Amino acid sequence: MDMTMSDDVNRKRLGRGLAALIGEIDQPAQSPSKPNVSADRTVPIEHVSRNPRNPRRSFDPADLEDLSNSIRQHGIVQPVMVRRGGDDRYEIIAGERRWRAAQMAGLVEIPVIVRDVDDRTALEIAIVENVQRADLNALEEAQGYEQLIAHYGYTQNDLGEVIGKSRSHVANSLRLLKLPDEVRSMLAEGALSAGHARAIVSTSDPVGLARKIADEGLSVRDAEKLAQKDADQSSKPEGLETKSSRSDQKDADTLALERSLSDVLGLKVQLAHKGQGGQLRIDYKSLEQLDELCRLLGEK
Repeated sequence: MDMTMSDDVNRKRLGRGLAALIGEIDQPAQSPSKPNVSADRTVPIEHVSRNPRNPRRSFDPADLEDLSNSIRQHGIVQPVMVRRGGDDRYEIIAGERRWRAAQMAGLVEIPVIVRDVDDRTALEIAIVENVQRADLNALEEAQGYEQLIAHYGYTQNDLGEVIGKSRSHVANSLRLLKLPDEVRSMLAEGALSAGHARAIVSTSDPVGLARKIADEGLSVRDAEKLAQKDADQSSKPEGLETKSSRSDQKDADTLALERSLSDVLGLKVQLAHKGQGGQLRIDYKSLEQLDELCRLLGEK
Protein backbone atom coordinates (compact mmCIF):
# COMPACT_ATOMS: atom_id res chain seq x y z
CA MET A 1 0.00 0.00 0.00
CA ASP A 2 2.80 2.40 0.90
CA MET A 3 4.60 1.58 -2.36
CA THR A 4 1.45 2.29 -4.40
CA MET A 5 0.93 5.61 -2.70
CA SER A 6 4.58 6.51 -3.31
CA ASP A 7 4.29 5.64 -7.01
CA ASP A 8 1.17 7.83 -7.34
CA VAL A 9 2.93 10.76 -5.68
CA ASN A 10 6.00 10.32 -7.90
CA ARG A 11 3.89 10.30 -11.06
CA LYS A 12 2.06 13.47 -10.02
CA ARG A 13 5.40 15.14 -9.24
CA LEU A 14 6.65 13.97 -12.60
CA GLY A 15 3.68 15.57 -14.31
CA ARG A 16 4.46 18.93 -12.72
CA GLY A 17 8.13 18.51 -13.64
CA LEU A 18 7.29 17.82 -17.26
CA ALA A 19 5.08 20.89 -17.40
CA ALA A 20 7.97 23.00 -16.12
CA LEU A 21 10.42 21.54 -18.62
CA ILE A 22 8.04 21.97 -21.54
CA GLY A 23 7.35 25.54 -20.49
CA GLU A 24 11.07 26.21 -20.84
CA ILE A 25 10.82 25.56 -24.58
CA ASP A 26 9.10 28.90 -24.97
CA GLN A 27 10.94 30.64 -22.12
CA PRO A 28 14.59 29.53 -21.83
CA ALA A 29 16.20 29.59 -18.42
CA GLN A 30 18.52 32.54 -17.91
CA SER A 31 21.40 31.21 -15.81
CA PRO A 32 24.59 31.96 -17.73
CA SER A 33 26.64 31.81 -14.54
CA LYS A 34 25.84 28.09 -14.09
CA PRO A 35 27.94 25.89 -16.37
CA ASN A 36 25.41 23.01 -16.23
CA VAL A 37 22.60 25.19 -17.66
CA SER A 38 22.74 26.42 -21.25
CA ALA A 39 20.19 28.93 -22.46
CA ASP A 40 20.04 30.09 -26.08
CA ARG A 41 23.29 28.35 -27.01
CA THR A 42 23.86 27.90 -30.75
CA VAL A 43 25.35 24.64 -31.99
CA PRO A 44 26.25 23.32 -35.46
CA ILE A 45 23.12 21.83 -36.97
CA GLU A 46 25.00 18.72 -38.09
CA HIS A 47 25.78 17.99 -34.42
CA VAL A 48 22.06 17.59 -33.67
CA SER A 49 20.15 14.38 -34.36
CA ARG A 50 16.50 13.38 -34.03
CA ASN A 51 15.10 11.48 -31.07
CA PRO A 52 14.36 7.90 -32.25
CA ARG A 53 11.69 7.65 -29.54
CA ASN A 54 9.75 10.66 -30.78
CA PRO A 55 6.18 9.44 -31.39
CA ARG A 56 5.78 11.86 -34.27
CA ARG A 57 6.55 10.21 -37.59
CA SER A 58 4.62 12.34 -40.10
CA PHE A 59 5.77 15.82 -41.14
CA ASP A 60 3.69 17.55 -43.78
CA PRO A 61 6.03 18.74 -46.59
CA ALA A 62 4.00 21.90 -47.28
CA ASP A 63 3.94 22.76 -43.58
CA LEU A 64 7.70 22.26 -43.33
CA GLU A 65 8.23 24.43 -46.40
CA ASP A 66 6.17 27.24 -44.84
CA LEU A 67 8.17 27.04 -41.62
CA SER A 68 11.41 26.89 -43.58
CA ASN A 69 10.51 30.11 -45.42
CA SER A 70 9.73 31.78 -42.11
CA ILE A 71 13.07 30.65 -40.65
CA ARG A 72 14.91 32.07 -43.67
CA GLN A 73 13.35 35.45 -42.89
CA HIS A 74 13.26 35.52 -39.11
CA GLY A 75 15.45 32.66 -37.90
CA ILE A 76 14.34 30.14 -35.28
CA VAL A 77 12.25 32.02 -32.74
CA GLN A 78 11.88 29.10 -30.30
CA PRO A 79 15.03 27.15 -29.39
CA VAL A 80 15.13 23.39 -29.83
CA MET A 81 15.29 21.43 -26.57
CA VAL A 82 18.12 18.87 -26.64
CA ARG A 83 20.18 16.66 -24.38
CA ARG A 84 23.90 15.99 -24.61
CA GLY A 85 25.28 12.98 -26.42
CA GLY A 86 28.90 12.08 -26.95
CA ASP A 87 31.59 14.06 -28.82
CA ASP A 88 29.70 17.38 -28.88
CA ARG A 89 26.59 15.64 -30.20
CA TYR A 90 23.05 16.48 -29.14
CA GLU A 91 19.78 14.56 -29.35
CA ILE A 92 16.49 16.40 -29.80
CA ILE A 93 14.01 16.17 -26.94
CA ALA A 94 11.44 18.58 -28.40
CA GLY A 95 11.47 20.64 -31.58
CA GLU A 96 12.25 18.16 -34.38
CA ARG A 97 9.96 20.02 -36.79
CA ARG A 98 11.97 23.23 -36.31
CA TRP A 99 15.22 21.30 -36.77
CA ARG A 100 13.99 19.79 -40.04
CA ALA A 101 12.80 23.15 -41.33
CA ALA A 102 16.12 24.75 -40.35
CA GLN A 103 17.94 22.16 -42.44
CA MET A 104 15.70 22.99 -45.40
CA ALA A 105 16.43 26.68 -44.85
CA GLY A 106 20.17 26.03 -44.99
CA LEU A 107 21.00 27.11 -41.43
CA VAL A 108 24.49 26.24 -40.26
CA GLU A 109 23.73 26.64 -36.54
CA ILE A 110 20.56 26.51 -34.45
CA PRO A 111 19.71 27.79 -30.96
CA VAL A 112 19.15 25.07 -28.36
CA ILE A 113 18.21 24.62 -24.74
CA VAL A 114 20.31 21.84 -23.20
CA ARG A 115 18.72 19.73 -20.47
CA ASP A 116 20.24 16.79 -18.62
CA VAL A 117 17.48 14.15 -18.70
CA ASP A 118 17.39 10.35 -18.95
CA ASP A 119 15.76 8.22 -21.66
CA ARG A 120 12.46 8.00 -19.80
CA THR A 121 12.08 11.72 -19.26
CA ALA A 122 13.15 12.47 -22.83
CA LEU A 123 10.41 10.17 -24.13
CA GLU A 124 7.81 11.66 -21.80
CA ILE A 125 8.65 15.22 -22.79
CA ALA A 126 8.58 14.33 -26.49
CA ILE A 127 5.12 12.81 -26.17
CA VAL A 128 3.63 15.48 -23.92
CA GLU A 129 5.10 18.37 -25.92
CA ASN A 130 3.74 16.99 -29.18
CA VAL A 131 0.31 16.30 -27.70
CA GLN A 132 0.01 19.75 -26.16
CA ARG A 133 0.98 21.37 -29.45
CA ALA A 134 -1.44 19.09 -31.38
CA ASP A 135 1.47 18.02 -33.60
CA LEU A 136 0.56 14.33 -33.63
CA ASN A 137 -2.02 12.60 -35.76
CA ALA A 138 -4.50 10.50 -33.79
CA LEU A 139 -2.60 7.25 -34.33
CA GLU A 140 0.78 8.72 -33.31
CA GLU A 141 -0.86 10.13 -30.19
CA ALA A 142 -2.28 6.72 -29.28
CA GLN A 143 1.08 5.03 -29.87
CA GLY A 144 2.77 7.60 -27.65
CA TYR A 145 0.30 6.90 -24.85
CA GLU A 146 0.86 3.17 -25.29
CA GLN A 147 4.62 3.64 -24.90
CA LEU A 148 4.23 5.47 -21.60
CA ILE A 149 1.76 2.91 -20.25
CA ALA A 150 3.71 -0.15 -21.43
CA HIS A 151 7.21 0.98 -20.46
CA TYR A 152 6.67 3.21 -17.43
CA GLY A 153 3.56 1.92 -15.68
CA TYR A 154 1.28 4.88 -16.21
CA THR A 155 -2.44 4.36 -15.69
CA GLN A 156 -4.87 6.17 -17.95
CA ASN A 157 -5.70 8.55 -15.09
CA ASP A 158 -2.02 9.32 -14.46
CA LEU A 159 -1.45 10.00 -18.12
CA GLY A 160 -4.49 12.24 -18.36
CA GLU A 161 -3.20 14.36 -15.48
CA VAL A 162 0.28 14.72 -16.98
CA ILE A 163 -0.84 15.68 -20.50
CA GLY A 164 -3.84 17.75 -19.44
CA LYS A 165 -6.43 15.49 -21.09
CA SER A 166 -9.36 13.54 -19.66
CA ARG A 167 -9.07 9.84 -18.87
CA SER A 168 -11.78 9.18 -21.45
CA HIS A 169 -9.71 11.00 -24.10
CA VAL A 170 -6.76 8.73 -23.34
CA ALA A 171 -8.97 5.62 -23.36
CA ASN A 172 -10.58 6.54 -26.68
CA SER A 173 -7.18 7.24 -28.21
CA LEU A 174 -5.88 3.83 -27.13
CA ARG A 175 -8.91 2.13 -28.71
CA LEU A 176 -7.61 3.20 -32.11
CA LEU A 177 -4.69 0.78 -31.73
CA LYS A 178 -7.19 -2.09 -32.01
CA LEU A 179 -7.94 -1.16 -35.62
CA PRO A 180 -6.63 -3.39 -38.44
CA ASP A 181 -3.44 -2.20 -40.15
CA GLU A 182 -5.25 -1.01 -43.29
CA VAL A 183 -7.60 1.20 -41.28
CA ARG A 184 -4.71 2.52 -39.20
CA SER A 185 -2.91 3.47 -42.41
CA MET A 186 -6.00 5.31 -43.66
CA LEU A 187 -6.15 7.18 -40.34
CA ALA A 188 -2.46 8.12 -40.45
CA GLU A 189 -2.79 9.33 -44.05
CA GLY A 190 -5.85 11.45 -43.27
CA ALA A 191 -8.34 9.42 -45.31
CA LEU A 192 -10.24 8.88 -42.04
CA SER A 193 -10.60 11.18 -39.06
CA ALA A 194 -10.23 10.04 -35.47
CA GLY A 195 -14.00 10.37 -35.12
CA HIS A 196 -14.56 8.02 -38.05
CA ALA A 197 -12.08 5.52 -36.63
CA ARG A 198 -13.58 5.56 -33.12
CA ALA A 199 -17.02 4.93 -34.60
CA ILE A 200 -16.00 1.73 -36.39
CA VAL A 201 -13.33 0.31 -34.08
CA SER A 202 -15.70 -2.19 -32.46
CA THR A 203 -17.61 -3.22 -35.59
CA SER A 204 -17.48 -6.64 -37.22
CA ASP A 205 -15.90 -5.28 -40.45
CA PRO A 206 -13.91 -2.09 -39.76
CA VAL A 207 -11.93 -2.42 -43.02
CA GLY A 208 -15.06 -2.59 -45.17
CA LEU A 209 -16.68 0.29 -43.33
CA ALA A 210 -13.51 2.37 -43.51
CA ARG A 211 -13.35 1.92 -47.27
CA LYS A 212 -17.01 2.87 -47.61
CA ILE A 213 -16.51 6.00 -45.48
CA ALA A 214 -13.46 7.10 -47.47
CA ASP A 215 -14.92 6.29 -50.91
CA GLU A 216 -18.23 8.04 -50.25
CA GLY A 217 -16.87 10.90 -48.14
CA LEU A 218 -19.21 10.09 -45.26
CA SER A 219 -19.43 12.23 -42.13
CA VAL A 220 -18.69 11.02 -38.62
CA ARG A 221 -22.44 10.92 -37.95
CA ASP A 222 -22.88 8.70 -41.00
CA ALA A 223 -20.09 6.45 -39.73
CA GLU A 224 -21.83 6.15 -36.37
CA LYS A 225 -25.04 5.10 -38.09
CA LEU A 226 -23.16 2.44 -40.05
CA ALA A 227 -21.60 1.19 -36.81
CA GLN A 228 -24.98 1.08 -35.10
CA LYS A 229 -26.46 -0.87 -38.01
CA ASP A 230 -23.58 -3.33 -37.74
CA ALA A 231 -24.17 -3.70 -33.99
CA ASP A 232 -27.89 -4.31 -34.49
CA GLN A 233 -27.22 -6.99 -37.08
CA SER A 234 -24.59 -8.65 -34.91
CA SER A 235 -26.80 -8.78 -31.80
CA LYS A 236 -29.95 -10.30 -33.36
CA PRO A 237 -30.38 -14.08 -33.86
CA GLU A 238 -29.07 -15.29 -37.20
CA GLY A 239 -31.76 -15.30 -39.89
CA LEU A 240 -34.20 -13.30 -37.79
CA GLU A 241 -35.05 -9.76 -38.84
CA THR A 242 -36.97 -7.96 -36.16
CA LYS A 243 -39.42 -5.13 -36.66
CA SER A 244 -37.10 -2.69 -34.94
CA SER A 245 -34.17 -3.62 -37.19
CA ARG A 246 -36.33 -3.08 -40.28
CA SER A 247 -37.99 0.19 -39.43
CA ASP A 248 -36.79 1.80 -36.20
CA GLN A 249 -33.71 4.00 -36.49
CA LYS A 250 -32.17 5.73 -33.50
CA ASP A 251 -32.67 9.46 -33.49
CA ALA A 252 -29.81 11.95 -33.42
CA ASP A 253 -30.26 12.69 -29.70
CA THR A 254 -29.92 9.01 -28.78
CA LEU A 255 -26.83 8.60 -30.94
CA ALA A 256 -25.30 11.73 -29.42
CA LEU A 257 -25.99 10.42 -25.91
CA GLU A 258 -24.41 7.07 -26.78
CA ARG A 259 -21.35 8.87 -28.09
CA SER A 260 -21.13 11.06 -24.98
CA LEU A 261 -21.34 8.08 -22.64
CA SER A 262 -18.77 6.19 -24.73
CA ASP A 263 -16.39 9.14 -24.47
CA VAL A 264 -16.76 9.24 -20.68
CA LEU A 265 -16.36 5.50 -20.15
CA GLY A 266 -13.97 4.74 -23.00
CA LEU A 267 -16.18 1.76 -23.91
CA LYS A 268 -18.87 1.04 -26.47
CA VAL A 269 -22.31 2.06 -25.15
CA GLN A 270 -25.71 1.25 -26.66
CA LEU A 271 -29.11 2.65 -25.63
CA ALA A 272 -32.45 0.99 -26.41
CA HIS A 273 -35.61 2.95 -25.48
CA LYS A 274 -38.73 0.99 -24.55
CA GLY A 275 -41.61 3.25 -23.61
CA GLN A 276 -40.65 5.26 -20.55
CA GLY A 277 -37.72 2.97 -19.79
CA GLY A 278 -35.13 1.08 -21.74
CA GLN A 279 -31.79 -0.67 -21.61
CA LEU A 280 -28.22 0.59 -21.34
CA ARG A 281 -25.59 -1.82 -22.70
CA ILE A 282 -21.87 -1.36 -22.04
CA ASP A 283 -19.47 -3.65 -23.89
CA TYR A 284 -16.05 -4.56 -22.54
CA LYS A 285 -13.42 -6.83 -24.06
CA SER A 286 -11.08 -7.54 -21.17
CA LEU A 287 -11.08 -7.91 -17.39
CA GLU A 288 -8.94 -4.77 -17.24
CA GLN A 289 -11.72 -2.79 -18.92
CA LEU A 290 -14.28 -4.32 -16.54
CA ASP A 291 -12.16 -3.38 -13.52
CA GLU A 292 -11.84 0.17 -14.80
CA LEU A 293 -15.61 0.37 -15.35
CA CYS A 294 -16.28 -0.89 -11.84
CA ARG A 295 -13.87 1.68 -10.46
CA LEU A 296 -15.60 4.51 -12.33
CA LEU A 297 -19.07 3.41 -11.25
CA GLY A 298 -17.87 3.12 -7.66
CA GLU A 299 -16.51 6.69 -7.51
CA LYS A 300 -18.49 9.17 -5.45
